[in-house]
Amino acid sequence: MKFGTKAIHAGVHPDPTTGAIMTPIYQTSTYVQRSPGDHKGYEYSRTHNPTRTQLQDALAALDNGKHGLAFASGMAATDCVIKLLQPGDEVISTNDLYGGSYRIFTKVYEPLGIKFHFVPMHDMEAVRAKVTERTKLIWVETPTNPLLNVIDIAAAAQVAKEAGALLVVDNTFSTPYLQTPLELGADIVVYSLTKYMAGHSDTVMGAIVLNDDEVHQRLSFYQNACGGTPGPQDCFLVLRGLKTLHIRMQRHCENGRKIAEYLKAHPKVEKVYWPGFQDHPNHDVAARQMNDFGGMISFVLEGDRKEDAIAVLEKFQLFSLAESLGGVESLSGHPATMTHASIPAEARKAAGLSDSLIRLSVGIEDAEDLIEDLQQAIG
Repeated sequence: MKFGTKAIHAGVHPDPTTGAIMTPIYQTSTYVQRSPGDHKGYEYSRTHNPTRTQLQDALAALDNGKHGLAFASGMAATDCVIKLLQPGDEVISTNDLYGGSYRIFTKVYEPLGIKFHFVPMHDMEAVRAKVTERTKLIWVETPTNPLLNVIDIAAAAQVAKEAGALLVVDNTFSTPYLQTPLELGADIVVYSLTKYMAGHSDTVMGAIVLNDDEVHQRLSFYQNACGGTPGPQDCFLVLRGLKTLHIRMQRHCENGRKIAEYLKAHPKVEKVYWPGFQDHPNHDVAARQMNDFGGMISFVLEGDRKEDAIAVLEKFQLFSLAESLGGVESLSGHPATMTHASIPAEARKAAGLSDSLIRLSVGIEDAEDLIEDLQQAIG
C-alpha cells in the first residue's frame, strides 16, 4: 500500500463485535476471565487495551516496522528506551536536541551512572571520536530541534553497527511521511505523538517502533512494569489523527516552503533555518533521506537581539505563542526560554542556539494569511 492508504487502513480493522469501522474506545480497567488465566488476550488495561493495540499496530505499519508501543508522553517513551541501559554505559547524542530529552539524560540518568556525550552529528567523525567499548546507544534527532540540522541516518547506523550499539532516531519532526528511519538502518524510532502524528493539539502521547523481537520484549516489559501507558481515549484521538497524516503533512510542507522563502527574502531577517534551502549545510542529506522538508522553521532577526524577537512574538496573531508543535494551527516559540530552557545557556550557545531565535511550527492555514501575519509582526 502507498502511504496515504496505509494511514487509513494499515494496522486497524473493524470491531469484531459490532463491525464498527472506527476502533472503539475500550474504556475499561479490567477484563472478565472465564477461569484464572483463561481470558481473551486482555487482563488489565495497563498491560494491554484493545484501543491501544490497534494504535500500536497502526504505528508499526506506518514506519514499516514490526512492533509498536504507545506511551503516555514522548518523554515516557524516551524514558523506556534509556531503561535498556546499565550504570557505566555510554550514550552519544545529538548536541542540539529537544530540551526535555537533554533534561532526562542529564538530570535523571546521568546521576544513575549513565554517561552522555553531546556532539554535532553532521560530522560522523565527531561521533566516532566519542565511541568507546562502553558505547551502547547512539541517539539521533533529525531534523534537530530547533536548529533544523539534518543528520545522515544511514551513516549513523554504520557507526552504531561498528560500535555494537543501538541507533535510536527521534522522528518527531519528520513523521514516517517524510522518512522511515528503520529502513535507513535505525534500530528504534521514538515519537512524541503529541505533535504531527496526532496533529490537533488535543492529546499528549509518545511511541516507540522497532523490528527486533528481543528488544521489543524488554521494552514491552518496561512499558507494563513502569506503567507509563496512555488511556484509550487518547489512543482513539491519535488513531483518528493518523488517518489524515498524509494530507496534513503535505500541506505543512507546502506552507513551510512558502514561509521559509518569504523569511529568507525579508530585509529584517538575518538567518533562516530550513533544510529545503540548497545552501542549508545538510540539504543534500535531507534531499536523499526525506520525501520533503517539513513545516518547522527557525529564524533570527537582523541584529540578533532578544528584545526584538520578544516584540515579534508578542505581535503575532495567527502564529500563536505556545509550547509544542505539529498541530493544524501555526505556533511560534522562543526556545531559549520555553522548550529549551532546561539546557544551560552556555550549552545552547555552543550548539548555535541564539537567545533571539524564533521557532515556527507552520500550520495548514492559507499561506497568504500566515505571510500577512509575519509582515505585520516583523514590520
